[in-house]
Amino acid sequence: MHTTPTTSVRLTAGPFTLRPWAPGDAAVLAELYRDEAMRRWASAPVHDEPSAARWVAEQRRGWETGERLAFAVRETEASDARPAGHVVLKRTAATAATAEVGYWTAAHARGRGVAPRALTAVADWAFATFAHEGLTRLELLHQVDNTASCRVAEKSGFALSGLLPAAPPAFPLDGHQHIRQAPSAV
Repeated sequence: MHTTPTTSVRLTAGPFTLRPWAPGDAAVLAELYRDEAMRRWASAPVHDEPSAARWVAEQRRGWETGERLAFAVRETEASDARPAGHVVLKRTAATAATAEVGYWTAAHARGRGVAPRALTAVADWAFATFAHEGLTRLELLHQVDNTASCRVAEKSGFALSGLLPAAPPAFPLDGHQHIRQAPSAV
């Protein structure tokens, strides 16, 4: 049986709460993408509020299909309403043994452990939620020059497993592949 989680999923990761992106997040998302590092490392085509609204709608559709389960990461007790980050679980098929994860951290929240905590929470949730569908492995991919992503991967239990060749123009540099196995698959 295929499981499609609902957009009511909420996860906790230390001082952070993860929840699906909502239409009301578009304006603040556009603001977050003014950061040069976000534009460099994140692949989303966000450059203004309308493009942010389209991106959020795409994330909502991902929940409907079960193929892209994207979470906004927020500080649970902060008065600041801006998301501190984003984590996504990409599932190409409901019965696939492997899925991919991705993430970013907003400029105002960097250096506070947002990405490792949120990524660990999503990985744990994914393995628990989709174990009956055969999910046993998560992959994390990033460019070799993104040393911060390497650190996040290692802190989140994703071991470096290989080098991926560049594939221009989308991926102009070689990449790293990190793997995390389900606890029952180790």
